[in-house]
Amino acid sequence: MRKYEIMYILRADLDEAGRKEAIEKLNGILEGKGAKVEKVDESMGLRDLAYEINKETKGYYVVLKVSADEAALKEFTRLVSINPVVLRHLVVVDHE
Repeated sequence: MRKYEIMYILRADLDEAGRKEAIEKLNGILEGKGAKVEKVDESMGLRDLAYEINKETKGYYVVLKVSADEAALKEFTRLVSINPVVLRHLVVVDHE
């Protein structure tokens, strides 16, 4: 398994409970495919977006450190792309 860093932006209009539920659901997708979520970083929190995405001007940023294989990442990318709560996502190889 390789190490990856995943960043995604959730809709800003989610309340605290909705945000926690969305994060747990997205982590569950990875863990259900055998990936290990090592760290969840919500320190960036709510921020203004550089440009409007789907008529949204703010977003809640979440960064994950993950050990996963290709199958887990493909499934995560597929499901996150159709999730209406996620505005954008990015997966990069973590070289640390």
